[in-house]
Amino acid sequence: MTTITEKILSRASNKTVKPKEFVIANIDYAMAHDGTSVLTVKGLKEMGFKKVWNPDKIVIPFDHYAPANTERTAILHKEIRDWAKEQNIKNFYDVGEGVCHQVFIENGFALPGSLIVGADSHSCTYGAFGAFGTGVGATDMAEVFATGKLWFRVPETIKITSKGKLKTRVYAKDLMLKMIGVVGADGGTNKAVEFYGDTIERLSMSERMVLSNMAIEMGADAGIITPDDKTYKYLENRAKEYYEPAFAEENATYSDEFYIDAKNLKPQIACPYKVDNVKDVLEIEGIRIHQVVIGTCTNGRLEDIEVAASILKGETVAVRTIIAPASRTILIDAIKSGAAEILLEAGATFITPGCGPCLGGHMGVIGKGEICLTTANRNFRGRMGTDGLVYLSSPATAAISAIMGEITDPTEM
Repeated sequence: MTTITEKILSRASNKTVKPKEFVIANIDYAMAHDGTSVLTVKGLKEMGFKKVWNPDKIVIPFDHYAPANTERTAILHKEIRDWAKEQNIKNFYDVGEGVCHQVFIENGFALPGSLIVGADSHSCTYGAFGAFGTGVGATDMAEVFATGKLWFRVPETIKITSKGKLKTRVYAKDLMLKMIGVVGADGGTNKAVEFYGDTIERLSMSERMVLSNMAIEMGADAGIITPDDKTYKYLENRAKEYYEPAFAEENATYSDEFYIDAKNLKPQIACPYKVDNVKDVLEIEGIRIHQVVIGTCTNGRLEDIEVAASILKGETVAVRTIIAPASRTILIDAIKSGAAEILLEAGATFITPGCGPCLGGHMGVIGKGEICLTTANRNFRGRMGTDGLVYLSSPATAAISAIMGEITDPTEM
């Protein structure tokens, strides 16, 4: 009995596949951002290909070092702009449009049942829509750009079930951090993860993206959620083309199964320097912080910004607080809803929609010995600046901590 992953890879490779089998599969859409498109194009040229396989299937957003942070970056940006124009790639999104994954999703490329590759590890975000989205290197992406195909080792699948309603001020980010703590940072290596249970069904599409986004932090190739009416409604007047959802069979075979009790879950936090070093926020309350970042491809959507605004309304932040909207559309919506004004009045700073501080690129890099609490997805050593310390939390935990100047449990305030 087959999983969603096996269904999608079977369709894409025109054969019935089994876990651990190697297959050549047809790619539905491919994405590379400003940080990886340069190497991809270089590889494409070195292989002798002058034209891409299908310019309408390639998506290139500028988000990692956008606006350009150095003259060298500006030169590389220009090279890709010129190349995209030469190749007639219409799905090109320049500085300020937002994080590649959010831009990809907002523009209707993430479709149920599709096989998507991105030259970015968090391309697993597309699994929130029932797609098999996975990250690949620049060399593999060059092969995709050239042929529209790529080899895969069909992964085994882990099933994670969560039941129960989340408490007030406990969010999808807390749920996912708990899952990573249980499964481990390498527990999903070379495997796909599929999420099930009434907790998952209750989540909005924005919240589901949090889970799929961080599947890679378990080491997983993909993190997939079964598409439903919420999925289809989001894709109305948005989907780029017709799609056919894939569903796991009732008695599908999984390599491992985990259960998370959501109703008793408390706010979670990932401590340096591993994403699976997860604790209840209450356990480490009181640690002084220097900076808060709310946003990124994990928690930079309107819901996240509005959660932060609901906590910061009428308050003043005690530390540097950076808001990184996941897209231009989200920033505009935050302005319209009044959330942006509330955050600005509280002393927060909005930056260009994009990745910026998350990867230690710019617009929020921390110094030696500084501590940043962020809603991003990684807290590795040197992630946001050499010798800095990074903690991961939900927007609610980040917002209340920004007011207090120290890590604080939002359910206790």
